[in-house]
Amino acid sequence: MPAVRLVNVTKKYGDVVAAQNLNLAIQDKEYACIIGPSGCGKTTLIKCIAGLIEPSEGEIYIGEKLVNGIPIQKREIGYVFQEIALFPHMDVYDNVSYGPTVKGWDRIRTRSLADEMLNMVALRDRMKDYPSELSGGARQKTAIARALSSGSLLLLLDEPLGSLDARVRVVLRHELRSIVKDLGLTAIHITHDQEEAMAISDRIIVMKAGRIIEVGTPLELYLRPKELFTANFVGEANFLIGGLLESTESETAVQINGKILCSSGKLYSERREIVAAIRPEFVVMHGQRKKKEAWMGKVEKRTFTGSSIRYEVRINSGELIAVKHPATTNQRFEVGSDVDLTFPSERVLLYPRPEIGLEKEISIE
Repeated sequence: MPAVRLVNVTKKYGDVVAAQNLNLAIQDKEYACIIGPSGCGKTTLIKCIAGLIEPSEGEIYIGEKLVNGIPIQKREIGYVFQEIALFPHMDVYDNVSYGPTVKGWDRIRTRSLADEMLNMVALRDRMKDYPSELSGGARQKTAIARALSSGSLLLLLDEPLGSLDARVRVVLRHELRSIVKDLGLTAIHITHDQEEAMAISDRIIVMKAGRIIEVGTPLELYLRPKELFTANFVGEANFLIGGLLESTESETAVQINGKILCSSGKLYSERREIVAAIRPEFVVMHGQRKKKEAWMGKVEKRTFTGSSIRYEVRINSGELIAVKHPATTNQRFEVGSDVDLTFPSERVLLYPRPEIGLEKEISIE
């Protein structure tokens, strides 16, 4: 069973702590993505699982087996690097069949597996080509097929699509998930691309400064993140600082610069200072009707992003609010337009105001 479990894993380089007290369980056949800012410890975590580096403290289990001290070649994993590390003097077939060959498999068994992997990544017609003759996407497909041919049920992917063009990444990420699911593998995939993680993972692990901040499904982390950092890092959010007015079983009211904002979510804190968060696509914008509950403002900027139109609205009390509308909507607002904004209570998230300050709490530095 290729489930993976980390227990209090820490990795130090002298006085530098690259990963601190990591506790994580990846289930059998799960596709998990690890995201976080550069230098947050993502690669350290996956290299510890692979056996490329040893943790300073803690235990790592693959299945029920403790693998601390066991070298990478004996951990029965497939590993795909960001740098497409193919053997340049070998053609596609020889690269893909390398693992079974060095394991001493017979020729027929090796050929059968290599053919299966090449068919799976749609490269059988390129099997005699060398890496220098392939596109970036085809080279990465070859690297994935080589990792799969190891016969392992655990696949580790360290930014496997990071060096590819955006359009190729979108296509290949869905192919990769399909392959993993079809073969019944467990996959741990590092990416800097939140959209990629949202599109392909069963669960996402969010890291910051060597720690695991939050773990959840893509939908959970997008609609109901438990941490402010996650709300900022996964997608986009407006943050408003205010004070708690009152809380009932069904609704919590907060005051922000004289305006009232209501949330149907519960605030589990005794602190009176709060941070309200709402994603731009959930903000409702109309031409100014001067309704009492609305926040009045003026459109300062409009940006077409492809699937949506993003507005920046300066509220009369001074806050700048981002709003997103689908590009297909017939409703358009020009820069300079007076508008009303309302915030559906079921989409407003509330957090205690961090003692270290909001900016530091959500910072990706």
